[in-house]
Amino acid sequence: MADDEESTYEELQDEFESKARGFGKGKYGRIIKMARTPSADEYKKTVYITALGIVLIGFVGFAIWWLMTVLPKYF
Repeated sequence: MADDEESTYEELQDEFESKARGFGKGKYGRIIKMARTPSADEYKKTVYITALGIVLIGFVGFAIWWLMTVLPKYF
C-alpha cells in the first residue's frame, strides 16, 4: 500500500515538473517574458485608482442601504 502511494506521489511530481519545464515556452511565454516590476509611480497610480473604485462602490452600496432603510418609513 505504501508503494502505491509513493508511485502516485512520483507521478504527480513528474507531471508537475514537466509542466514547469515548459512554463515559459507555451502560449503565455511571451507575456511572462515581457512582464516587469512596475515603477513606484505606476504602483502609486494603480493603488490610487483601486482605492477610489473601492470607495465609490462602498458609497453606492451605502446609498442603496440607506434608501432601503429610510425610504420605506415615508410610504
